[in-house]
Amino acid sequence: MTTGRWMPAPPPVLEPGRLPTRPPRNRVKLLHVITRLEAGAGGNTLLSAIGMDQQRYEVWIAAGGSGPLWERADQAGLRTARIPEFRREVSPARDAAILARLVRLIRAERFAIVHVHEAKAGFLGRLAAALSGTPVVVVTLHGRDPWWRAASGTGTELREMMPNRLWLYSALERMARPLTDAFVAVAPTVARDAIQARVAAPGRTDVAASAVDLAAIPYDRDPSARAELGIPPGDPVAGMVGRLDPQKAPLDFVRMAARVADLRPGARFVVVGDGELKPDMLRLARSLGVEVQFTGFRHDAARLASAFDVFVVSSLYEGVGRSVTEAMASGRPVVATAVDGLVDLVAHGATGLLAAPRDPAGLAARVVWLLDHPGEAARMGEQARDLVRALFTPERMCAVLDEIYSSLLGAAPPAPARGARRRRAVRDGSPGMPQANGAPR
Repeated sequence: MTTGRWMPAPPPVLEPGRLPTRPPRNRVKLLHVITRLEAGAGGNTLLSAIGMDQQRYEVWIAAGGSGPLWERADQAGLRTARIPEFRREVSPARDAAILARLVRLIRAERFAIVHVHEAKAGFLGRLAAALSGTPVVVVTLHGRDPWWRAASGTGTELREMMPNRLWLYSALERMARPLTDAFVAVAPTVARDAIQARVAAPGRTDVAASAVDLAAIPYDRDPSARAELGIPPGDPVAGMVGRLDPQKAPLDFVRMAARVADLRPGARFVVVGDGELKPDMLRLARSLGVEVQFTGFRHDAARLASAFDVFVVSSLYEGVGRSVTEAMASGRPVVATAVDGLVDLVAHGATGLLAAPRDPAGLAARVVWLLDHPGEAARMGEQARDLVRALFTPERMCAVLDEIYSSLLGAAPPAPARGARRRRAVRDGSPGMPQANGAPR
């Protein structure tokens, strides 16, 4: 690597305030392009942008969508370009207008790096960067899209979910691959599937764990959460957090709940989130005779999830799952489908239990096992918390991205500062970090 040919400067001999001022730096101009700056990939993108050293990077975000993440971006001092017409649905006329706007922005600001996220922004952003002569283009692979095949054998066949135009999306993805200098996957299995599906290039693909805002997540149970949900202290609780859409297979959660309720009548079930399948979930719960509590969308979902005894993931495909990492950060043992990046995070028997996708009976059996083995479940939760709080820090993720950017630009690595040795130890895995089989290091 180019950076290996140059050593970082030693640390300053005095604190900056005790030295003469340094002339202004020529900062690297970095643009993140994402379809919607909303929860999930949008939260990861925002942490990626906020966490970069503002003395070395001038960071922009161009995206559609609305919501609280835009306010956080403004508060953090990021430059933003809001593109309201940016939507996930394909519209040739609208998408051509978005492309033209991105080209104008990139040419006007002369970004050194364009970093794109998600399928729509991934294609349009790369094409705009190529048309503008951007030196460096990076793609984050947040998870598998339906037109990828799960070559690793850890995913669900999803092609029936998008039967139309799959050939077109696949062709566009592969067409954009040569326009990309580096690929960053959120988990090792996602990286492997992307390479084998010819979405990402071998030798140019790295992994950066998708960070979460750990400071905003309870370290353990929040006593107020269970009381707010109206659940007595002794009742076992299994719950899920997420969008109620086909990807998350929330009807399988309801089917799982009905089976668990038959075996453990005192169990309670909570769904935090909203979406198109909520009416179907309500009808199914009534027909199966199981009571499921719906909270709707909540900004404090991680706090409510800390009340769960078991966190359940029924997804058909999942990069890593922001709600999963947040639940694990508060010490919740997980029962998850063995798909995509979840197998890198949920180490079977160490941080949770895995079940086959589209198998509500399998999910139920594993939930019951954890409820019947509270000591083992507690140890899994503790190891899950240790893993996530070491691996999914914003500092670690941004250090990986900084190394990738610096390597691609041929730049020297940043000078070490106080605490640099500690940050390096965390990045490489501290001696006390659990190394369960199947978990990323």
